Amino acid sequence: MTQPRSYLFTSESVTEGHPDKVCDQISDAVLDAILAKEAELEAAGYVAPNGQPADLSKVRCACETVATTGTVFVSGEIRTQAYVDVDRIVRGVLRDIGYDRAKYGFDCDTCGVLNSIHEQSADIAMGVDESWEAQHGQAVDELDETGAGDQGMMFGYACDETSTLMPMPIYLAHRLAERLTEVRKNGTCPYLRPDGKTQVSVRYEDGEPKWVEKILISTQHAEDVEHGTLQTELIKHVIEPVLEAEGVRRSPDLEIYVNPTGRFVIGGPMGDVGLTGRKIIVDTYGGMGRHGGGAFSGKDCTKVDRSAAYAARWVAKNVVAAGLASRCEVQVAYAIGVARPVSVMVETFGTERVPVEQIERAVSTVFDLRPAAIIRDLDLRRPIYRKTAAYGHFGRELPEFTWERTDRAEALREACGL
Repeated sequence: MTQPRSYLFTSESVTEGHPDKVCDQISDAVLDAILAKEAELEAAGYVAPNGQPADLSKVRCACETVATTGTVFVSGEIRTQAYVDVDRIVRGVLRDIGYDRAKYGFDCDTCGVLNSIHEQSADIAMGVDESWEAQHGQAVDELDETGAGDQGMMFGYACDETSTLMPMPIYLAHRLAERLTEVRKNGTCPYLRPDGKTQVSVRYEDGEPKWVEKILISTQHAEDVEHGTLQTELIKHVIEPVLEAEGVRRSPDLEIYVNPTGRFVIGGPMGDVGLTGRKIIVDTYGGMGRHGGGAFSGKDCTKVDRSAAYAARWVAKNVVAAGLASRCEVQVAYAIGVARPVSVMVETFGTERVPVEQIERAVSTVFDLRPAAIIRDLDLRRPIYRKTAAYGHFGRELPEFTWERTDRAEALREACGL
């Protein structure tokens, strides 16, 4: 009889004040503002001086942000009839996060904001507005007329380790990061500052999580707080409440590290340059499951880097929720300007309860993974994206996060003959 394989798996998260997450939130706040304003203009029947009417379906956005000491630089390619005040948006996001005093390393009221946004390339827009199928007379219906905004492959993942069907290490790391921000903002730990990171190591035996073995929290703080006070209070107000609320087992020898360097006063964009799209593993599954490499924030829903990754999570979660497998990874791939995916793959890592080929056939029957169908089914032309830009795009069952629904689990079961 073989011994069960035992190993540690580790995932990290970051708070909303981490410089990369600051940039993600700014990029998504710009996208949200454009979507909201364009919807207003469309409803009012607005026509631009160039004769182009406002049309929410024509909005294109790829907004990138860089943040460094005292400066935020916003760039990217955007197509819209709407005007949005980028300077005001940037300062509002920074204020909401808590960067409103120079002593925190960044001040929303005095920092410089540089705007270098330009219009999207007509070459890219052409293939999205009129797909390859439409150009070649092969469009079967209107959903075939919108092409993918880029080539590439996207992955979705789900497993039965937590109630939200997320891997336990990243799920707990996100909850710790959320709690770290909560105790800063509600005054429980007033000496905390916006920047912070969390990390959780879970012991697995034969692929099943056994207990939490190691926890790391690194957080920006006021200069005058003692390290011992910081450690004691973060264990009491952050770590213990999260572990108790989630009901997870902990190792008898649980190791906890709080600011192991002993000091973290300089943080945020002053401590490290931030950049949109640099936390793609934090945004997804913490390294559990593969990643296609495309970032999400600042991109509108015609960009399959975002919308297809959301759809792949939706598919994988429904497969697990349907009881067809304990773990599921879905890959979908596209060619730029082409509506239909070039491939769809389902991997269940030997946990399937019906043949994988049967699950793949059921997925192709129940889900339409053309970009226009994804946008329709997940209702993605809404200003919902800033919420996604901190604490993970997956595993948060909020009303706006339509890709977290398990509304097609029963249809998958029926398609598999269960």
